[in-house]
Amino acid sequence: MHTRTIKNSTVNMVDGPLFGKIVRFVIPLIITSILQLLYNAADIIVVGRFVGDHALAAVGATSALINLIFNVFMGLGNGASVCAANAIGAKDNERVHRYVHTSLAVSFIGGIITMVVGFLFAEQMLVWMKTSPDIINDATLYVKIFFLGAPANLVFNFIAGLLRASGDTKRPLYILSLSGVVNVVLNLVLVIIFHMSVAGVAIATIVSQYLSVVLVLIHITKLDTELKYEIKKTKIYKKEFIDVLRLGLPSGFQGVLFSLSNVVVQSSINSLDSVVVVAGNTAAGNIEGFIWASMNTLHQAAQTFTSQNLGAGKIERSKKVLGNSLIIVSFVGILMRIMANIFATPLLGLYAPGKSDVIAAGIARMRIISTTYFLCGIMDVFSGVLRGLQYSISSMLISLVSVCGFRILWLSTVFVASPSSFNIYITYPISWILATLAFIVCFIVAYKQVKAKLSAKQAAIEDVHIAKV
Repeated sequence: MHTRTIKNSTVNMVDGPLFGKIVRFVIPLIITSILQLLYNAADIIVVGRFVGDHALAAVGATSALINLIFNVFMGLGNGASVCAANAIGAKDNERVHRYVHTSLAVSFIGGIITMVVGFLFAEQMLVWMKTSPDIINDATLYVKIFFLGAPANLVFNFIAGLLRASGDTKRPLYILSLSGVVNVVLNLVLVIIFHMSVAGVAIATIVSQYLSVVLVLIHITKLDTELKYEIKKTKIYKKEFIDVLRLGLPSGFQGVLFSLSNVVVQSSINSLDSVVVVAGNTAAGNIEGFIWASMNTLHQAAQTFTSQNLGAGKIERSKKVLGNSLIIVSFVGILMRIMANIFATPLLGLYAPGKSDVIAAGIARMRIISTTYFLCGIMDVFSGVLRGLQYSISSMLISLVSVCGFRILWLSTVFVASPSSFNIYITYPISWILATLAFIVCFIVAYKQVKAKLSAKQAAIEDVHIAKV
C-alpha cells in the first residue's frame, strides 16, 4: 500500500545534494555517542574515586560480557532500521507501520530474554571469563542489576533506530541528555550518600534507561505519521520479521565476532605480563573510543541514506552517499586523531595520574592505532553502504575473514614468534586496509547486481503498463 510520505523526516535523503544533509544527520549522532561515553566514564569515575579499586575492577570486568550478550539483539535493531528506511524511501507507509510494530514486539521480547539470561547466568559467565575471586561477588551483583534494565535498553535503541531511519537524529539526543544527567546525579547520591557501591551505579544506570524508554515511547505514540506506535496493534508480522532477521542477524553476529576478536587481542596484551602496558592500553583504548564512536555515525548515515535511496529506486545515489561519507569520515577521524595527539598526555593522565610509564605505554598504542583510525572509519562506511543495499551477509563475511580471521592468524604466528605490543597494535590498521579492499570489490559487484534488478523490475512494470494500454 503506497500512501503519503512521512512528514516528520528532518532530512530528505532521496532528493538534492547530499553533503550538507549527511553532516546535519550525523552531528546529533556524534553528540549522542560522545554523551553516552561520557556518562559511562562518569560511572567508572564515581566508583573509582568514592568506593575503591576493587569496585572499579568489578564494574570494568563486566563490559565484555555485557557487550557480547547485547550484540545479537542490537544487530536486529540495526536490521529493523535498514528495513524501515527502505520502506520510507519507497513511500510504502503500510510497510513502515508493520516494521514499527514488529520491531517494538521483537525488542521487548528480546529484552526479556536478555534480562532473564543475564540475571540467571551472570555469575557462571563471569567464572568462565576467569574473573578474579576478589571481585566476582561485586561484579555479579552489578551484572544482575544491569540486566534488569535490558528491556528498556533494547526498546530504546530499536526506537532510536526507527527514528534515525526517518531522518530524526535529534529526538534521541534530547532524551539521552536528560536521562544522562539523571544517571550522573543518581550515581553521586547512591554511591556517596547511601554508600551503595557498585549496586548504586547499576541502579542509577537502569533508572536512567527506563526514563529514556518512557520518554521515547511517549514521543513515538504521539506522532501523526506512519512511525506512530499503537500499543494495541503490536504484533510480529511474519514477512517483516523475516526481513529484520535477514538483515539484522548478520549485523549482530558481526558485532559478536568483533567482540571475540577483541577478547583474543586483549588476551595477547595480558600475556605480555606487564601491568604498565595493560594499563596504558586500557587508558588509550578508552580515549580512542571517542574517535571510533564519532566515526561510526558515518556508518549509520551511509546505511540509512543508502537504504532510503534504494527504496526510492535511486541506486545511483548510493555512489554519492559513499563518496560524501568517505570524505566526512576521513575528516572526522583525522581531526580527532590530531586532537587526541595534542592532548594525549593530559588525557591519559586522567586515567593514570602521575604515572609516566603508563602514559608512555598509552602513547605507544595511540601512535599506531589513533594515527590510522580513519581507516577504520572508511571500512565502516563501506560496510554501512553494503548493509543499505541489503548485502548484510557479505559485510559480515568480509569482517569475519579480513578483520577477525586475520587478527587471530597474526597473533597466533607473528606475535607468538616475536611478542611485543607493536606486533599487537599493528594488526588493527592492516586488518582495516584488508577489509576495505574487500569491501570495494564487494560494493562494485553489489551495485551492478542491484542496478540490474531495479532495471528489470522497472522494465516489467512498463511491460504491464503497455499490455494494459
